[in-house]
Amino acid sequence: MSIAGPARPFHELVTLVDAILDECDDDLPCIAKKLGALEPEVRSELFVSDLLNAYQVFYYFFRTVPDVLVQEQLDLEPASALRTGLKIDEVDLLEMYFIIQKGKPRIIIHDGDKAVATFSGNRAYTDAKGYLENPEYQ
Repeated sequence: MSIAGPARPFHELVTLVDAILDECDDDLPCIAKKLGALEPEVRSELFVSDLLNAYQVFYYFFRTVPDVLVQEQLDLEPASALRTGLKIDEVDLLEMYFIIQKGKPRIIIHDGDKAVATFSGNRAYTDAKGYLENPEYQ
């Protein structure tokens, strides 16, 4: 088994993302389509890089537009923040985090001490939002 390095040199990733953003501008469905056409290894690398913002990655996975405040926060953060998790919402004592683990999106609900719920898949954000509104353990 060999240890894999980056799928492409950084300057090639920059050129690739620049071409996508030049063609798509701020059109998220276009960006998502172009990202979907990339090799999985390259796409996974971009999902936790400084070349995309967290909102572009969020939209790619969930194909939904979040609340305005969540959208603004995601838009201001680089996708690299998703490696460790980005707090995107909170209700009462519960916090919602968006994280990329092994190339997969997760939405984690945290109570300040521990994760109380984890959601994955293309409905993760919608399901987590519902959980925040009606937490099972309260």
